[in-house]
Amino acid sequence: MTRVKGAERADEPTRRDRMRPLELLVLAAAVGVFAGLVVGLATREWILAAVFFGVIFIVSLVVLAMLSLATTAPDEKSLGSDEDQPGGH
Repeated sequence: MTRVKGAERADEPTRRDRMRPLELLVLAAAVGVFAGLVVGLATREWILAAVFFGVIFIVSLVVLAMLSLATTAPDEKSLGSDEDQPGGH
């Protein structure tokens, strides 16, 4: 029974593959470090730079996660297609 499930889902990417959490964290951290460096070098107040890093890191992480959830693979059925309707082809 488990072999059949594995054989059916062999071509589908797993949820972990789609989400790629490490890539999201690294990209959000890079954006946060950039913003923190810009603020730190512009104002020379490193506490303020750390605050900006934290805020920008969290905001960019949430935005990137929402964007990754919003994307769909091209082979998935889109919502509202004719196949969902009764009598649709």
